[in-house]
Amino acid sequence: MNWNLKTTHKGNPISEPVFVISRVFDAPRLVVWNACTRPERMTHWWGPKGTIVRVAKMDFRVGGTYHCCMKSPDGSEMWGKFAYREINEPEKIVFINSFSDENGGLARHPMVETWPLETLSTFSFAEKEGKTLFTVSWTPLSPSEAERKTFEDGMELMKKGWTGTLDQLTVYLERNK
Repeated sequence: MNWNLKTTHKGNPISEPVFVISRVFDAPRLVVWNACTRPERMTHWWGPKGTIVRVAKMDFRVGGTYHCCMKSPDGSEMWGKFAYREINEPEKIVFINSFSDENGGLARHPMVETWPLETLSTFSFAEKEGKTLFTVSWTPLSPSEAERKTFEDGMELMKKGWTGTLDQLTVYLERNK
């Protein structure tokens, strides 16, 4: 497990768990970047395996948002939102990730009440001999103790979920070279 040392507002050091997963894609960095920054492309791969992105609106700029609705095979819907903090094309995207309601308001995880309300997420894109090393880094943002523990205890489930999402991105990139 990775840890990110942070400081509270009172100056006391604390550590936050950091989830990291990487995948090398057989595609140029700009192709992978575009798959992550264009809503019409994200609808083909974003989310847990089996979900369909039903609605996707993106204002891709610092201060902008990505707001989407994912429909699962059982018909239930989950809304999510990114609030972009840093964009360094084509190397890095930093954003606050959260569940939301259909109007873009902050919402709790629909199935896990103690999931962190917000996570700080970083997508990194590194070029490697014509391929792209894509890394996702995820850490809870100002979590309560219960949220920190839920995040830490959920690392294996996050790995499974992100692996499925990255598998879908692999298929998308293979079809759209």
